[in-house]
Amino acid sequence: MHEVKLSDGIITLSPLRLDDTEAHLAGEDERLVRWLSGGPGTREGVEAYIRHCREQWDTAGPLRAFGIRVGIDEALAGTIDLRFTAEGLSPGQVNVAYGLYPSWRGRGLATRAVILVSRYAASEGAKQAVIRVEPENAASSAVAPRAGFTPDKHTRGADGTRLDWYMRDLCIDTR
Repeated sequence: MHEVKLSDGIITLSPLRLDDTEAHLAGEDERLVRWLSGGPGTREGVEAYIRHCREQWDTAGPLRAFGIRVGIDEALAGTIDLRFTAEGLSPGQVNVAYGLYPSWRGRGLATRAVILVSRYAASEGAKQAVIRVEPENAASSAVAPRAGFTPDKHTRGADGTRLDWYMRDLCIDTR
């Protein structure tokens, strides 16, 4: 697999790797479970997910999952992923989903990660990035406009959950 590394000098995004398992399990909290994963992680489950993510990278699949890394030691602060195909998306759209571990929240890292990953998505041919978030998830909702996204529409997920959509047109030269 070609190792992708994106950086803005403050954070680095690189594909998830098996040695991220412990940091992920240690960083997971009720908010990540509720808004992102849907259930508490287990070592076996996280390792299986990371293997799946690596396979997606190796086969140029529709999922590109990154670790959000901070500092010289590239400590894992959270995750961000792109889905180039997903239910409800039009051709050319890419879904962006992200989550930070509690000790890293409130520092602007998610906004930085969304901007970096949007540049990457544009370089991979995406025309528009989409963030879909439950209205009650105020922290994630606040990231979208800071990263240049604008409110668009409201839909309901398969389970009936309301989702607010934020959109951003992409070009290779995104900020």
